Amino acid sequence: MSHQEDEPRGHIPVLAHEVCELMPAKAGDVVIDVTVGLGGHASLFAELIGPTGTLIGLDVDPENLSLAKQKLADVAPRVEMVQANFADLSSVLEQVGVERANLILADLGVNSAHLDQPERGFSFRHDGPLDMRMNPKLVTTAADLVNRLTEKELASLFFYNAQEMKSRRIAKWICEQRKDSRILNTGRLAEIVSRAVGVNPESRKSKIHPATRTFQALRMAVNDEIPCLEGLLAKAPDILVEGGRFGVIAFHSVEDRPVKLDFRQRKTDGIYRILTKKPIVASAEERDSNPRARSAKLRVVERLPVE
Repeated sequence: MSHQEDEPRGHIPVLAHEVCELMPAKAGDVVIDVTVGLGGHASLFAELIGPTGTLIGLDVDPENLSLAKQKLADVAPRVEMVQANFADLSSVLEQVGVERANLILADLGVNSAHLDQPERGFSFRHDGPLDMRMNPKLVTTAADLVNRLTEKELASLFFYNAQEMKSRRIAKWICEQRKDSRILNTGRLAEIVSRAVGVNPESRKSKIHPATRTFQALRMAVNDEIPCLEGLLAKAPDILVEGGRFGVIAFHSVEDRPVKLDFRQRKTDGIYRILTKKPIVASAEERDSNPRARSAKLRVVERLPVE
């Protein structure tokens, strides 16, 4: 995912118009943005819910949370910003004294600001330590996984987390190269992957950097993204009021698939009404102005009455 070079970094909320249309917030609502990031979507909701509303923002990254707090400092509603993973949403709500919500939004994937900071280790375009922890308190880094996992484990990780078709070849090259010395920075890993798949990232043929999926897979593993997403999906029905809406923006099929399957199952169980028969994607205009929106898919459901 790239970002728009001339915009304030990370300040372009993806599918903003579509989110507001499908998740219309009104005065007095309780809105939870479980991936508040830099406060882009949250500030849109804040305008609509007004002084009687409550806005709760979660983020695992303390730096993001601090910036979101600044952005939302002058808004009218009650604002609660909590450093937490959305898998822990129930305990966060207990902490802030809120039981139910009218709207829950999750914008998955890496924040543009992360890609802009080489020292965070998310980007293959800028050399930096191979870190990738969204929450600096996490113990395991991407370097730990790259240097510790077996060839078979690495191949599985690349395939299941990112659908990398050359996962075995990449894993083999990584294991060969780390014999010389530990792989500790993003530049070296990106170079190893590029050589493993035989693609020069500078060539015109390479529209997508050859290390994109490898980096995605490692980031998802370091931050435990899919198990955390499954935790959120399981908790959402109990938190939503009748008629409340839950929207998820995913950026690739590995994230989108569990969302789609969960929503379908709960529709069958009489818990949700699906409002997006097909996922909503960005307009051509938005894709041009904000490259990060190109792969975004929004799915929204509505909570049905509890029997």
